[in-house]
Amino acid sequence: MTVPNTSEKNPFLYVVVCACGIAGDVGRLISAAQERQWDVGVVATPQGLGFLDAEAVEGQTGYPIRSGWRTPGEARPLPPADAIAVAPATFNTVNKWAAGISDTLALGILCEAYGMGIPTAVQPYVNSAQAAHPAYRRSLDQLCEMGVLIGSYEPHKPKAGGGADRFRWEEALDLLEPRLALRP
Repeated sequence: MTVPNTSEKNPFLYVVVCACGIAGDVGRLISAAQERQWDVGVVATPQGLGFLDAEAVEGQTGYPIRSGWRTPGEARPLPPADAIAVAPATFNTVNKWAAGISDTLALGILCEAYGMGIPTAVQPYVNSAQAAHPAYRRSLDQLCEMGVLIGSYEPHKPKAGGGADRFRWEEALDLLEPRLALRP
């Protein structure tokens, strides 16, 4: 794993990855961000970690994937985030995040980001049955009220997976870049 050149300060993007079939394609978002001069670190939910090729992701970013809490005194493996992209975001993560549940490192980072004013975009990846649940709509509304930018992914059919061809990884960057430009 190579350590990125930090002498030039690129904005630092945390990519939060959840457990779903398309999570293994997160390299597409990492590449798009790097092409736009972002440095990137990945934070995976505990289940999301199993969907990633950790060696490939760490080689691409130059940073270890974070999934668990640090112990007291342990060095921070990632610089502070300038922005966060949650992609792909599962039904579970969207609902827990909106409710303020912080039972994983990924959710803890997302819950703190609101209070820290870190621009955050979410690219949900859910099926239409999950999207029909009233809690999901309320959660998206709550996240919007918190200033979270919501991507445009259309839910796929239940038990079919899919939609990967319609998942716009780069949309998270398109949503975040104007917000980042407004920060002091």
